[in-house]
Amino acid sequence: MLLQGLSAFPITPADAAGRVDQAGLGRLLQRLVAAGVDSIGLLGSTGSYPYLSRAERRGAIEQAVASAGAIPVLAGIGALRTDEAVALARDAFAAGASAGLLAPVSYTPLLDDEVFAHFEAVAAASDLPLVIYDNPGTTHFSFSPALVARLARLPQVVAVKGLAPAAEAVAAHLATLKADVPEDFSVGVSGDWHATEALLAGAAAWYSVAGGLFPDACLAITRAAKEGRAAEARQADERLQPLWAVFRRHTSLRCVYAAAEILGITDRAPLRPVLPLGEAARQEVAAALRAAGLS
Repeated sequence: MLLQGLSAFPITPADAAGRVDQAGLGRLLQRLVAAGVDSIGLLGSTGSYPYLSRAERRGAIEQAVASAGAIPVLAGIGALRTDEAVALARDAFAAGASAGLLAPVSYTPLLDDEVFAHFEAVAAASDLPLVIYDNPGTTHFSFSPALVARLARLPQVVAVKGLAPAAEAVAAHLATLKADVPEDFSVGVSGDWHATEALLAGAAAWYSVAGGLFPDACLAITRAAKEGRAAEARQADERLQPLWAVFRRHTSLRCVYAAAEILGITDRAPLRPVLPLGEAARQEVAAALRAAGLS
């Protein structure tokens, strides 16, 4: 199984015209490589993939692959049109990505059969393994367990990244997803503040926004959970509660940009029309970093 453990999702710092700040991205990647994350999730939602051109996306993948060494790089290949997603998948494969994160980006709400056909076409057109990228908060499409099972029968589709529910529901959620997929199909979760209980309940991977900036803290949770040290995992998660609180209050994307600036890693702002946090919220992020021992 390719996708296990901590998959760290960094921001993609860029200027106002969408040109990637290679030095800033390099500093973020160095943190992940030094920590030894299990994979790097480049150009995810936190990586602002819809706001970047095809050329900038390919350049970012090439930089990440060159930096990552043996660490797998997963690259976002979501696009409005199927032919665009095919081109992005081919680019990612040529650049050395280990898998593509395919979200059903849409303006017109999509039907299950349309999403299946979209994945089928991308899978047939490239040798890139595909991860189902279930992020209804941004795409406004939710994958049912039945659709995940149907897609998992495509040889190129190797994993699903979906939102983790609250602790009381996560075991049943994972069991439902795992019931009808191949044994080596990776069922992983996002949603940082619910991830610890999901890992303890058997999620294969944690696709983490915080992991893209604070890999050591997130690896501590991941390693403890995967090795069955539940109390240790929960204690490490408890230390990050101030961070989870500001993530929920101000969105993880905006908070991570603020945190990267506070830590002196990059002063790039989110790409417009997304605006950086105001000063009061930025101070909340700074306080959360201090309370969690991250600054």
